[in-house]
Amino acid sequence: MKGFDYSEIKEGKFYDRMRPIGKIFDKLQYKIEYVGLENIPKEGGFILASNHMCALDPVFIAIGMEDRQLHFMGKKELFENKIVKFFLTKFNGFPIVRGGADSEALNYAIRIVKEGYVLGIFPEGTRSKDYKPGRAKTGVAVIAKEAKADILPVSIYSSDEMKKHTKLTIRFGEVIPYEKLGINDDSSKEELRECAQYVMSEITELWGKGHCE
Repeated sequence: MKGFDYSEIKEGKFYDRMRPIGKIFDKLQYKIEYVGLENIPKEGGFILASNHMCALDPVFIAIGMEDRQLHFMGKKELFENKIVKFFLTKFNGFPIVRGGADSEALNYAIRIVKEGYVLGIFPEGTRSKDYKPGRAKTGVAVIAKEAKADILPVSIYSSDEMKKHTKLTIRFGEVIPYEKLGINDDSSKEELRECAQYVMSEITELWGKGHCE
């Protein structure tokens, strides 16, 4: 996308400085409980895959990841506003053309993982209208194949359809090693679809655990 620098992957201090402010905002708007934070790898690149319920999902997840920064995709239309683009870029967001072949953004996503960073992705490709995990697209499998990436499944659960002051449970599962994804360099489109659905099934299983008692 014109105007976004795909040449270098960066992580800045602004992200970490804003994290406490994000925590305050979350406490005022929602009641968030994090489960399984010990499952987040301390180092190395991997894909974090989550269900998608609202525009703030990357923020909810990122705030719980004290030791790692999250890089995530956003539809290119969001980056057309200069102010929005500034903040998205500072928070490691990058634009992608949805529903089309965006090789530049895809290659950037693969590099994020290969260079040891954390790529956040929503396998469904869009927000769920009924707040339940939906069907995955193959993007998560394509990136995992090219980057030989492990995947950390994460679920965002709300029993109140994301209403203000609702309770959210964000549950981090155990890392799925690349070797368990059932894909390789020669994988067919069907195998990639099966891989994506496998990842989504792991997310759905976490989601099904609901809130902690």
